[in-house]
Amino acid sequence: MPRRRTPEGAAAQDDGLPPLDGGLVASLAEARHPRPHDWLGAHEDADGWVIRALRPLARSVTAMLGDGSEVELAHVDRGLWQARTSAPGAYRIRTSYPEGPDWIVEDPYRFGPSIGEVDLFLWGEGRHEQLWHVFGAQVKEHEGVAGTGFVVWAPHAQAARVVGDFNSWDGTGHAMRRLDDSGVWELFVPGVGAGGVYKFQLLSPSSGWVTRADPMARYTEVPPSTGSVVGTSSYTWGDSEWMERRATTDPHQGPMSVYELHLGSWRPGLGYRDIADELIAYVTELGFTHVEFMPLAEHPFGGSWGYQVTGYYAPTSRFGHPDDFRHLVDRLHAAGIGVIMDWVPAHFPKDEWALARFDGEPLYEHSDPRIGEHPDWGTLVFDFGNSQVRNFLVANALYWLEDFHIDGLRVDAVASMLYRDYSRKDGEWVPNIHGGRENLEAISFLQEVNATAYKRNAGIVMIAEESTSWPGVTRPTSDGGLGFGLKWNMGWMHDSLQYIHEDPMWRGDHHGDITFSFLYAFSESFLLPISHDEVVHGKGSLLAKMPGDQWQKLANVRAYLGFMWAHPGKQLLFMGSEFGQPSEWSEQRGLDWWILDQPAHQGLQRLVGQLGRIYRETPALWELDSDPAGFTWITSDPGSNVVAFLRRSRSGEEIACIVNFGGNPVGPYRIGLPASGTWRELLNTDAVEFGGSGVGNLGRVTASDEPWHGQPASVELTLPPLAALLLARG
Repeated sequence: MPRRRTPEGAAAQDDGLPPLDGGLVASLAEARHPRPHDWLGAHEDADGWVIRALRPLARSVTAMLGDGSEVELAHVDRGLWQARTSAPGAYRIRTSYPEGPDWIVEDPYRFGPSIGEVDLFLWGEGRHEQLWHVFGAQVKEHEGVAGTGFVVWAPHAQAARVVGDFNSWDGTGHAMRRLDDSGVWELFVPGVGAGGVYKFQLLSPSSGWVTRADPMARYTEVPPSTGSVVGTSSYTWGDSEWMERRATTDPHQGPMSVYELHLGSWRPGLGYRDIADELIAYVTELGFTHVEFMPLAEHPFGGSWGYQVTGYYAPTSRFGHPDDFRHLVDRLHAAGIGVIMDWVPAHFPKDEWALARFDGEPLYEHSDPRIGEHPDWGTLVFDFGNSQVRNFLVANALYWLEDFHIDGLRVDAVASMLYRDYSRKDGEWVPNIHGGRENLEAISFLQEVNATAYKRNAGIVMIAEESTSWPGVTRPTSDGGLGFGLKWNMGWMHDSLQYIHEDPMWRGDHHGDITFSFLYAFSESFLLPISHDEVVHGKGSLLAKMPGDQWQKLANVRAYLGFMWAHPGKQLLFMGSEFGQPSEWSEQRGLDWWILDQPAHQGLQRLVGQLGRIYRETPALWELDSDPAGFTWITSDPGSNVVAFLRRSRSGEEIACIVNFGGNPVGPYRIGLPASGTWRELLNTDAVEFGGSGVGNLGRVTASDEPWHGQPASVELTLPPLAALLLARG
């Protein structure tokens, strides 16, 4: 047996052991060797086996071999110990220190890689579609031992190590090995399980050691703490019926009315589990088909509302464990409510502990700030031309759709991705290879993520927040489009809000603002948004945008929402707008729920619920949203502030929508209709139950065969002030 050396002994080595260079010993002792497994652990050579272990300050180190025998290791230098032995098997290391009990552990360096060759190949090709199963921290049994495999991509790093609460944040004994030329580092740490807090330390050629949170962490500490947490899921899903139905349903041709909310301020203090019952009851009562959560991926600054993400694979811990979020999604599905989530691949913050200069050099971001930074937001732009960065983002979209059963992603700030000169002056941007302003790499990325998401997850929806006239946002990628399913109709939002802000006396001069959207309504598949962006930053609430006294403001909101629900396209409404929130939204406080003590605001909320029910039950209002065959103009009358049109289903069901945006009743007013006979009033937003004046047509009218407005029949109506009417045959 080899003799033992104490830490104070000379660096001389035992006979029969291979010589070790001093520089090698130093790099192992300082955990800066790129392949520590080549030297640490058990290795076979021509003379048998050698075991090496790094145990600074140890008094003695012993290898407890798989056959029950023990071998005492000799100290080489700087805490490196070694011994020659027979085949060691599944050995463990016992370490004695001058003070304290012996420490017996599995040796991390006796294990093979915890990530497979196929995974490395797919990552190298930028085509690993389930990256979350192999990167980050994976709790597993590896070679018969329980522990956690840590895997990180850091191609510029010269060395890497794991630090955490399991090693007192000292990574000396947990240096990682570089597995391939693409820069993947790996270490399996026995005994580490769920709940361990960790980060990576990476040795940069220019910045020295940098400490970073795990980009692939699936759980994090609660901000402002920034540690990654080893996470596992024990959740059992109960939404198989929903998921099976989703896979056979096309949401683009179905009803979609979306309630957008900021989870932290809808009911402050409620977490993922706490909010489920209240949210489900509320959304169900209002008739919305979907909820859309503002971004829930981990973000350090609450005031960013989640739009500056640092943990792309981790639901924010502010509201509970990821399994608690799964519970919320599961419960919403059980109630028949779809779940959309904001997803933010357009930019990320510069926090030094996160993605920025991740391995000490530009990595996730483009190295040229003219391409890699957003001047308006003070954030960084992903390098969409890097295949691994693209893989990181594509897999992230799939992660939310597949691991959390999210039904759709609303992709934030698409316009900022499409143009290299977005919000930049001349000289501040770099043209593409053809000399143009289009960001060809970002375009290709968007096409890839959309095509992959739809290929793998039938029944989901990808939604673009795109504010320009970029052609083909919702055209299939096979036809050269971006491949989104829906596009936010920002033009409709801007023009209609500008119109409704005008005093009714002057609206006739701005009539084109309320009708222009119909000229392009079928150029894309649209969703009409009244989102959080319209009720913050000094813009006031939806109610506050309306002219007139309090009654007129509420009537304007009722007419506007009636028009919105009847207009071609899906709808999205931000929380608080459904009951006439008086004040501008702030993430720092809850909604003005107290206003519902007033009957007029209860009436507005009741109207939204009625709109939701009528909409869901009336295919003419959604079945041909993106098809001109589903729409026909009746009249556009700026003199009376009236617009009227027909919506149609595939089966021929027709709904007439007539909106009087004027401040006075109009009538008798003849409206052309496609058929004579009885037409019933599906909705009158001026009904008393909604807080209106009760002007109307007694719920039912009879059309004659007198042609009008290009239609074969017509009827004389009384149009209530500031109100929308929906008429159906029968």
